[in-house]
Amino acid sequence: MTMLYADPEVAAALDAATTVDAMRAALLAAYEGRLIAPPRAAAPLSGGRMVLTAGHLVGEWYGFRSYDTFGHPQGEQLVVLHDARTGAIRAVAVGEELGSRRTGGLGGLAVDALARPDAAALGVIGSGRQAWTQVWAAAAVRPLREVVVHSRSAARREAFAARVRAELGVPARAVADPSSAVVGRDLVVLATTSPTPVLCAADLSPGTHVNAVGFKQRDRSEFGTDLLDTADLLVTDSPAQAADYQPPMLAATPPYAGRLRDLGGILAGAVPGRTTADQISVFCSTGLAGTEVFLLDALTRVGAEAH
Repeated sequence: MTMLYADPEVAAALDAATTVDAMRAALLAAYEGRLIAPPRAAAPLSGGRMVLTAGHLVGEWYGFRSYDTFGHPQGEQLVVLHDARTGAIRAVAVGEELGSRRTGGLGGLAVDALARPDAAALGVIGSGRQAWTQVWAAAAVRPLREVVVHSRSAARREAFAARVRAELGVPARAVADPSSAVVGRDLVVLATTSPTPVLCAADLSPGTHVNAVGFKQRDRSEFGTDLLDTADLLVTDSPAQAADYQPPMLAATPPYAGRLRDLGGILAGAVPGRTTADQISVFCSTGLAGTEVFLLDALTRVGAEAH
């Protein structure tokens, strides 16, 4: 029987710890060659694009995610999970929640793998869905003592801080400028729609870990090359996808491309990660293809255990 999930069911069933664990398994599988995850494909249409990402966990399942770039107010994503042995559709998820939690889970995994063990003060620039899931997942892997948030809208940043206090039980406050969100923090999340830098790398303290979720391409990026120059450790979840960006992803172009490390390799112990407490680490999230399907498979397992 095909399981159908909408946003409320996804939100009720997928907690942060389960999501981070699923992303850990996905990146290890990709690094080991068990998860086949080619770069995304796009079909140009009038006024936008249809985008497809696909993945195949060899011998277990295959599937895809589709979404568009039209920017409609009720735009939704579709994730489909097939059984690799029979071809039957095991599950379908419609909406935004699965994809957002997937991205948050990858960010939480990066924090767990790269941030200092004692990292506890988080600054976030952005107050939307992606910013929320980054903080949600980070709180599952580090005992956060404070979240400080900045975004352009005073009302939205205040609402975000209130949500952190209410749902995560973490002290949180809103600030009026991005520098105040970043200075003195152990963890920094950039999750904006800004095509121009919102962060000054000089504001970062030694030992800070940064998750960059928004635009990060040569022609539009929420951070500048000053961040890449400052970073001791540059990491992504998919070097192949990073190299396939059009226009190119900043961290995948010279002189940075040779320094860009695979998070899956770090998790496997094959690639060095953080080696000293004062290193600045930066995770450039690309959203490894197939990870939404991986998370949908995990969701079906949570549902099966619940019943």
